[in-house]
Amino acid sequence: MTDVTATPCAVRRIRPSDTARMRAMRIEMLADTPLAFLETLAEAAARPHAEFAARVARVSAGDEVAQFVAEVDGRFVAHAGGVVSPDEPTLTVVYAVYVTPEHRGSGVLRALLDSVARWSRAAGRPELMLEVVIGNDRAVRAYERLGFVDTGVRVPHPTIPVLTELQMRRAA
Repeated sequence: MTDVTATPCAVRRIRPSDTARMRAMRIEMLADTPLAFLETLAEAAARPHAEFAARVARVSAGDEVAQFVAEVDGRFVAHAGGVVSPDEPTLTVVYAVYVTPEHRGSGVLRALLDSVARWSRAAGRPELMLEVVIGNDRAVRAYERLGFVDTGVRVPHPTIPVLTELQMRRAA
């Protein structure tokens, strides 16, 4: 499926004032796609608000780690983060990518990842990398449409040992 109808959305870096809405989005992400993230729904729900607020504040500024949201009609509909790779200082690892079901295939993912890429380039990192659970073919196809290429590298899922992830890269 191609992005036939682009959804008008505002994409921006999250701010500390977004904590409550970002927490709600995180719960939604984990409920909808539990295998794609490193924490469980129960862990996220049990996290104290102050701890969640500190996480949001940490990713709202600076060049080392950032999170972005796409907003449509005042509602967060997509999220993605980026963090400098500890092993490759010119690489941004894209993480926690999520698009609500009703906005998948609408162009929101492109807008979101373009924002992560701009931030990465501005921080001096010209390449993006992400990992996708093998078998999540819809996500792989979406990333391929956005220029990501399967590197051939396979890694064990960090929390579910029976799953394997594939790495994909593209220029930022």
